[in-house]
Amino acid sequence: MKPLIVIVGETASGKSKIALDLAEHLNGEIINADSWSVYKGFNVGTAKPSNKDQAQIKHYILDVADPVKGFSAVEFKKLATKSIDKIYKRGKIPIIVGGTGLYVDCLIYNYSFLPPSPQSDRKYFESLTLEELVNMCHKLGYDTKRIDINNKRRVIRLLENRGIYPQSKPLRENTLILGIKVEQEVLEFNIEKRIQEMLKNGLEKEVRGLVDKYGWDIEPMKGIGYREFKDFFVGKINEQDLIARINKDTLKLVKKQKTWFKRNKSIQWLTNRDDFVEVATTFVNKLN
Repeated sequence: MKPLIVIVGETASGKSKIALDLAEHLNGEIINADSWSVYKGFNVGTAKPSNKDQAQIKHYILDVADPVKGFSAVEFKKLATKSIDKIYKRGKIPIIVGGTGLYVDCLIYNYSFLPPSPQSDRKYFESLTLEELVNMCHKLGYDTKRIDINNKRRVIRLLENRGIYPQSKPLRENTLILGIKVEQEVLEFNIEKRIQEMLKNGLEKEVRGLVDKYGWDIEPMKGIGYREFKDFFVGKINEQDLIARINKDTLKLVKKQKTWFKRNKSIQWLTNRDDFVEVATTFVNKLN
């Protein structure tokens, strides 16, 4: 197999900048593995790569999902596999970057997903509230620690699969997984700074436009940086409270990401940005 480079880490750890650095040095192109950046129109709140960054380095799997229809790891795996093939044909190296552990792992460990359940089951599950679905999982004894229980689609999928998770295979050959190691204090500072930048870059305007177009019930509106505005728009909380909520929810996500990536012993954790280029270059050169 040809080389594949994967960059993982928590939200606001600096994954995108490092991926751009590697793409520049290694003649690579970037595949997005963030479960929110796949949606059309969700830009500021997902910290989607800027037009400048996308013009500099070609990106894949951005703006591919209809916010109403939703998106899944199964769809991501299919698109990512096709993207990798396209990048190889262009004579470049694919670099996967993202904090959605399920998306990354389903590709590099070649998950075997179970077939979808009958539509009748799906309609019944969709008629229930998220709280009812989570309670149902707990009553049935299903392990919900490996999924985002704020994501209704993933809770439904767990119920459809009767609590069984996808089966994985050994790590894909010639795959280098690099993780960004950032101190908690630095990460917290980065998160606070990013929230301020998002607000400055028009996050409120983006959310208002999306709510007017889609309402609050579609899946991506439940993402961090979007759902918190619901109470803000009706005057239940002020801007300070809004920022505090986004910050709190982001830190909860960071904790889940750390737990997910900590289990993967194939990740090589680095702190210095220069080390990423050095390690990745050595890896590629050995395979050539």
